[in-house]
Amino acid sequence: MAWHNDDELNADAAQAIAKELDRARNVLGVEIPGGHVWHCSLSLRAEEGDLTDQKWADIAQDFMDEMGFTEASGRAPAQWVAIRHGHSKAGNDHIHIAASMVREDGTKWSSWRDFPRAQQAARELEKKYGLEELSPTHSTRGLRPGEREASERRGAPEPERRSLERKVRACATSAQDEAEFIRRLRRTGALVRPRYASGRDDVVVGYSVAERPPKGGRPVWFGGGHLAKDLALPKLRAQWPDSPQGAAEAVAEWQAAARGRRPVTTGREAHEPDPQMWEQYSDEVARLRETLRSVPLDDHATWAHVARETSGAFAAWSTATEATPGPLAAAADELSKTAQLRRYPVRPIRSAGPSARGASLMLMAASMGGTGTAAQAIMLRQLLNVAKAVHDMHRASNDLRRARQISHMVKHHLSQVAAALPSVPAATPTADSEAAAAVRASTAGQVAGRSAGSVLPPKYVQDRTHASTRSGSARPDIER
Repeated sequence: MAWHNDDELNADAAQAIAKELDRARNVLGVEIPGGHVWHCSLSLRAEEGDLTDQKWADIAQDFMDEMGFTEASGRAPAQWVAIRHGHSKAGNDHIHIAASMVREDGTKWSSWRDFPRAQQAARELEKKYGLEELSPTHSTRGLRPGEREASERRGAPEPERRSLERKVRACATSAQDEAEFIRRLRRTGALVRPRYASGRDDVVVGYSVAERPPKGGRPVWFGGGHLAKDLALPKLRAQWPDSPQGAAEAVAEWQAAARGRRPVTTGREAHEPDPQMWEQYSDEVARLRETLRSVPLDDHATWAHVARETSGAFAAWSTATEATPGPLAAAADELSKTAQLRRYPVRPIRSAGPSARGASLMLMAASMGGTGTAAQAIMLRQLLNVAKAVHDMHRASNDLRRARQISHMVKHHLSQVAAALPSVPAATPTADSEAAAAVRASTAGQVAGRSAGSVLPPKYVQDRTHASTRSGSARPDIER
């Protein structure tokens, strides 16, 4: 049975649709633990404009065919409805789908692996209907329904998931070992707790973090791998040395964090780096840019590794200098999308050549003063060159959406950072000419100054210490 029209959906019509969806379950007396209605959203980006009602109807029909709700599955169909009710807050044209998980013959639709199945169906529909195709290589964690609304109710500038992701990313990239990572993370004000192996309190297999709640509130915990795919503890450990002494030091810090005690020891996180290291690590980022010229486009693991480190450098800078999320936070968030792969190699990549980790170390301490903004301007230029290389990789791989997003980030966010810093001397030999031109073009006509969420304080003071599916519960939307 199918029906459609373009009438406004009122309460009576909504109740009639709900009754029809429940008909098979009620008549046949079938119950499904955890909920019997499957929900999904299909969304375009605002830049893609709107589709006609007929095209959305065709897309919805094809999508439900692929998901096994219709006669196309070779089984009895299940009732479903697709509703289009205007743009989202971000201006996205979209539809919501609700489907009964009870078929008309009383059998049950299987939700096994529904999320990857929905993603695959969406990729096929993008090709069929000439829509902008998402990357088959990269995949990020979305917000769960209600997270954005909860942050708005608290008056927070962004959902906690996003702020915690940057804090973890900044600390992981700045730290030289696991123990330092834990200490740095605690210094950001985040709550940290380990997840121990079953029956053990000396073997840590995972971790969770939370923002400190207001008095009387309860913290909302997020596992590292639920913040971002590349922030799970095993993936973080792949970038640090592995030794019995290091493992013992890390366990001691995890235990101190779990018990709310002071860190067991102090390390680099408590001290300002040697100012001479600014030049050393800027040169290293420049060498990293040169090595990327020979990295194949299909070496996804290496590109993701580089994006993770570069995102971490911007996250460290943001953590050190931005009271609210500003252009540096936007840069970190954008590059983190390239850092997360749908599938990771069996053997993780360990950084053996030039790296952006030293840049993270220096930028994490930017608010301490150091050599001042001139050194930061040179570091920014080198990080821009690496971001440009990541952009070029996406463009050459025909991932035009990601290329446009990175280009937009440089022109509309990092240009603010460049405008607030001294000009880099033209004689600097390591600057990528195209990146330099992009910054010059994007900063033309701008006035340097600090706005809310800006990259830098007015001056540095010395000696300063985005296919969701759900059945009964919510999961991130399939967005474009």
